[in-house]
Amino acid sequence: MRINTNVASLQAREANANTNKTLNSSLEKLSSGLRINKASDDASGLAIADKLRTQASGTGQAISNGNSAIALTQIADKAMAEQSNILDIVKTKLIQAATATTSTAGRQAIGKDVDKLLDQLDNIAQQTNYNGIQLLQGDTTFRTGATAASHTFQMGDKAANTISTSDTVQSNTTGLSLGGLLGQVSAGVTSAGGTGLTAANARTQMLEIDQALDKLNGWRADFGSTQNQLESAVRNLATQQTNIKAAESVIRDVDYAAESANFNKQNIISQAGTYAMSQANNVSQNVMRLLQ
Repeated sequence: MRINTNVASLQAREANANTNKTLNSSLEKLSSGLRINKASDDASGLAIADKLRTQASGTGQAISNGNSAIALTQIADKAMAEQSNILDIVKTKLIQAATATTSTAGRQAIGKDVDKLLDQLDNIAQQTNYNGIQLLQGDTTFRTGATAASHTFQMGDKAANTISTSDTVQSNTTGLSLGGLLGQVSAGVTSAGGTGLTAANARTQMLEIDQALDKLNGWRADFGSTQNQLESAVRNLATQQTNIKAAESVIRDVDYAAESANFNKQNIISQAGTYAMSQANNVSQNVMRLLQ
């Protein structure tokens, strides 16, 4: 029997230290809600979970991009819908001007109405924007604004994950080729055969309006189809984000039921280890009985 080195006590202390380390780790997981709090908990799991978290964050931003893009297309569509209404009214007035029962004074009044309507059409093209981005023409120049480029929306975490409008837009009197009508109504009616709006050129300009409506409807169709594509992409991205977060949770988050059971187990072992150390120390006391 040896007392200089209490091997039993040392072994009990080592076992108890390891148990307390495991107990502290379990307590950390329960308090944080995470199974992986540091790389040493699960190095490969941490790498995968972090990659999934980055992917989920990128997908979330892509969803925001998509919702913003949908708002942009809606603004453009509603603006062009109003321009379409204006062109409908202009054509109705041209039909009125083309009939023989309309006097020269009546055509002059119609010309003034059409002139104001075309001004408003150009105002809409000039003012329609999203966050400062011109949608119906390339700049803010009234009536002669340049062509607006197509719009490309980033809809994923890869460079190729984009959705674009296919058409360039110049939805003003210049882009809609309404210069002839604009010139006639701006000149006014000077005489029965003058340069203003007459029955004959009113009939000619009806075709110009029809062509402008066709072009405008083509642009609206492009924005509409792009909006449908964006809405579908947003729904798909939302599903992806949910699944990615679920996958990350399986790796990173703690299972409270399992970890609570483990904590209780380690807690009991720790208490037993403390008792074992006290008993190992008591064994040395028996030596005193031999010396008595």
